[in-house]
Amino acid sequence: MTNEINKRILQEVLNETAEILRTGKTARKIRIGLTTAGSEVDPLDLLRGAEIAMQQVPGLQVSIIGPVPKCNLPVYNAADEDEVHAVLERLLDEKELDGAVTMHYPFPIGVATIGKVVTPARGKNMYIASTTGTSDTDRIQAMVKNAVLGIAAARADGIVNPALGILNVDGSRQVERYLNAMRSQGYDFCWGESHRADGGQILRGNDLIQGSVDVVVCDTLTGNILMKLFSSFTSGGDYETMGYGYGPGVGENFDRLICIISRASGSPVIAGAINYCASMVSGGLKSIAADEILKAKQAGWKIPAPSAAVQTDAEITPPPAKITTEQIPGIDILELEDAIKILWKNNVFASSGMGCTGPVILIAGEDKAKALEILRANQYI
Repeated sequence: MTNEINKRILQEVLNETAEILRTGKTARKIRIGLTTAGSEVDPLDLLRGAEIAMQQVPGLQVSIIGPVPKCNLPVYNAADEDEVHAVLERLLDEKELDGAVTMHYPFPIGVATIGKVVTPARGKNMYIASTTGTSDTDRIQAMVKNAVLGIAAARADGIVNPALGILNVDGSRQVERYLNAMRSQGYDFCWGESHRADGGQILRGNDLIQGSVDVVVCDTLTGNILMKLFSSFTSGGDYETMGYGYGPGVGENFDRLICIISRASGSPVIAGAINYCASMVSGGLKSIAADEILKAKQAGWKIPAPSAAVQTDAEITPPPAKITTEQIPGIDILELEDAIKILWKNNVFASSGMGCTGPVILIAGEDKAKALEILRANQYI
């Protein structure tokens, strides 16, 4: 088997050299595998997606792995998902494929996929970080890593300086603070801006529809839901018609190029996912991701373990109640209770509330300046 592989590689090199001498252009194709086992759409739709992708990308060769009707593409027969996985791993190991598009892959912890959608209001491409996999078991740490991995995928796809925003979900304010700290320590990236009147890096639903930023940071479960909504909102949900799939798995020391689609992905999404995968090959995702992760680590992307709570509930007595006429926004919902306790401890009365953009601390007007000073000193805002 090794001799056969070496002969094939040598022949490819000779062919490519001859083509360069003849035309000045490389003849090497980008080789992407597409698995078919487990799909809930017509197998012919999968083949149609592969054919569309090959028409759109010069020098692209798609091979089918799994059960498929008779077709003109190279086929590696595999009866079920287990066999498909084994064949896929072998082809990647032997460098028969540069990457693969598949409906399931057991990514290790530390690897997450970066989806790519077309926003309905502007027709703009937008990356969702992340959509499957788990970059970290800690929610906040995972979202920080998702930001870095999302930037890497966007850069490999040709976006030189992608604009980053954070979806307004639990933990978003902590992630924003931590990314700003990394930025101040040398991790260079570009913040995007919400299109809402108050601006900022925390994004609302309107921003997703409009594509206010290039890369949207969120937790994986939310990202997975967003992918399904963006991909199939025109079809009723059982057939994905738009976008580029759930994207490549990106993570530290992960050397596979595996792009994920769903069982409901139709031919337009299949074509988009194959194109996205090919772009990751030509764009050098592996080296870009390694460089991005290294820079992030040097800027301290590992969040320190949280310190123990200042005091237990029983030890804190709230100060006398006051009429609260002012609001302090920008507090993460996961830290709201602790932030209020810090104010109580410093003899400032406060209570919690929920504004249209998220949680707020309600405070008396005369205490607002002191409260802001305390919250900043304790890194809640």
